[in-house]
Amino acid sequence: MSGGAGAGGFPNIVPFPGRAPNQIGFARDELQRILDLYGRMVAAGEWRDYAMDFTRDAAVFAAFRRASERPQARVEKRPALRNRQGMWALFGEHGQVLKRGHELAGVLAPMERRLVRAVGD
Repeated sequence: MSGGAGAGGFPNIVPFPGRAPNQIGFARDELQRILDLYGRMVAAGEWRDYAMDFTRDAAVFAAFRRASERPQARVEKRPALRNRQGMWALFGEHGQVLKRGHELAGVLAPMERRLVRAVGD
């Protein structure tokens, strides 16, 4: 393939120096951790669907009990908040902030605890 195509025929994306990317995304290890939690919540019968949204300001992963409802949990990555309260945030079903922080593992902790309770019941 010509034209700078990378592995799998997808073009290589190289941002210009000093220019902000067009959208925020999850790193592979971040997405792996989120999807691991999602899979365990599906196995426990808590979640059944998910959606992801990537904008100029944030990357969002939303988990649903049913697709027709509002998300039961939403994980947001906002790098602009990195030096303030942390770029990670966990929101509950009604939009309340459940946890904010600099580390993804700490922000996912309330969902991990909920999973332990769900499996233990």
